[in-house]
Amino acid sequence: MTQLRNIAIIAHVDHGKTTLVDQLLRQSGAFRDNQQVAERAMDSNDLERERGITILAKCTSVERDGVRINIVDTPGHADFGGEVERILSMVDGVLLLVDAAEGAMPQTKFVTTKALQIGLKPILVINKVDKPDARPFEVQDEVFDLFSVLDASDEQLDFPTVFASAKQGWAAMEPDDETDNMDVLFDVILNHVQPPVEEATGPFSMLVTMLDANPFLGRVLTGRIHSGTVKVNTPVRALSRDGTVIETGRISKLLSFRDLERVPVDEAGAGDLVAIAGLTKATVADTLCDPAVTEALAATPIDPPTLAMTFSVNDSPLAGTEGTKVTSRVIRDRLLREAEGNVAIRITETDSKDAFDVAGRGELQLGVLIETMRREGFELSVSRPRVLFMDDPETGKLMEPVEEAVVDVDEEYAGVVVESMSTRKAEMQEMRPVGGGKVRITFLAPSRGLIGYHGQFLTETRGTGIMNRVFHSYVETKGAIAGRRNGVLISNSPGKTVAYSLWNLEERGTMFVGSGAKAYAGMIIGENNRPGDLEVNPMKAKQLTNIRASGTDENIRLTPPRKMSLEQALAYIGSDELVEITPETIRLRKYHLDPHERKRASRAESAA
Repeated sequence: MTQLRNIAIIAHVDHGKTTLVDQLLRQSGAFRDNQQVAERAMDSNDLERERGITILAKCTSVERDGVRINIVDTPGHADFGGEVERILSMVDGVLLLVDAAEGAMPQTKFVTTKALQIGLKPILVINKVDKPDARPFEVQDEVFDLFSVLDASDEQLDFPTVFASAKQGWAAMEPDDETDNMDVLFDVILNHVQPPVEEATGPFSMLVTMLDANPFLGRVLTGRIHSGTVKVNTPVRALSRDGTVIETGRISKLLSFRDLERVPVDEAGAGDLVAIAGLTKATVADTLCDPAVTEALAATPIDPPTLAMTFSVNDSPLAGTEGTKVTSRVIRDRLLREAEGNVAIRITETDSKDAFDVAGRGELQLGVLIETMRREGFELSVSRPRVLFMDDPETGKLMEPVEEAVVDVDEEYAGVVVESMSTRKAEMQEMRPVGGGKVRITFLAPSRGLIGYHGQFLTETRGTGIMNRVFHSYVETKGAIAGRRNGVLISNSPGKTVAYSLWNLEERGTMFVGSGAKAYAGMIIGENNRPGDLEVNPMKAKQLTNIRASGTDENIRLTPPRKMSLEQALAYIGSDELVEITPETIRLRKYHLDPHERKRASRAESAA
């Protein structure tokens, strides 16, 4: 039987994980010399390619000296931490990839903590050593200090270090020993990562760690075989975490990972990573096993969601004009399907049959879900993100989630960032220079205060600042945090906006829509320059007379409208507002479109 090594690659966003996997595939002979392969071949999802981040964990494998190395490429963003926690149970070792200039970042700390807790021995790969501001040995010391803080064992602290440039395709044991291949890294993996030690003779059992749907195969369940061997057409049953039988069935297809493909195989043994089709109900964290097995395998508990939004049916006057999937039934089915495969998301039904609470790890994770649904043809309305509070079981006090936020900014902008963060109830933990005229500031900030701050942060730092956030803990609630100061401009009638009217409204505030845009009563068309909302008529045309004005009436010049991305829109809206999302447009609107209902709701809120 082929020898195996199972490894995961963990790293912070943009430290070069996916590029490194590309090089390992290329140099192992997975691609022909003349084969056209997309850059970052593992990021196959459209959103991953557009945003330059990994969202879904994926498996691949390479052959080296008769050994098959199964590699799992993991997400680097904290919002997708649910993916990372699950897949670490599938591997025997980790490559910890760190940028030679940036060093260990908060997300590196988050995932490394999970890896060290389950006893995995890391291999440190310091990537991008060809950068002009690289400081490889300092970064190596930083990682050692990080491991010490995270209570790593002596064995884990005795990690090998490989210096590499994934972009240029080389790895070496010293940063100055530039080679022309990744052989050193292959050798370290084979020597340092232990082969799987599962029970090859016992009955078949496997913990499901990933789920996806295939139009031909149905549900495809991926995991690591814990014991025994499995063949196509074998009868199996699925057990929940508490050992309850969910279903029984037969394996209709057994797939193994070869390069970038999932290849059908007849048999697979203990320790191998495989994908299984043939079951209809089993999901993530369930155990697939021989009918004789009665105990489920232990599944890693997942950190709870910290943020929630309400997804509801789009009930605006323009509902159904731009999307094809608009009813509560199809939205509900899609959300439940998402929750099946993504254990970090939790769906609950609300008092209204047309709305659902969707809780997740952060704004990016929920924003990616909304954007995916939008591209699939869904229309929906989404509320402002809100944090999930909890009661302390011992004291009964209200607790809220706090995040560790690490910002790298130019020294000249440090003051304004510290001031902004303090108004959001953040506490500064550390401030130190990192070279190149930049400082690194670490804050502990309530998740509430950070909602919508990223856009303001980029404005304050003239686009040069970098902010990284990761969940830290729950603490006693920090009290009220100031929200948006300015009111909004609300359309008071339906129709298409008119340039003349928008031109006259520009002195009142900043426009979100241009001329000829569809609007309706209750839709937000701009930001008021002052506090308080203002109802305006963006459809009012110039009255025609037989007297020609001396000016150039025809040449009205409008300031370009302020277009918001999905994440910006979600962060901008207030508690009484919604984002209307369709495959074609993102609009802002009031929750109550009727002005009288808005006044009644406002009075009721004030009284409460």
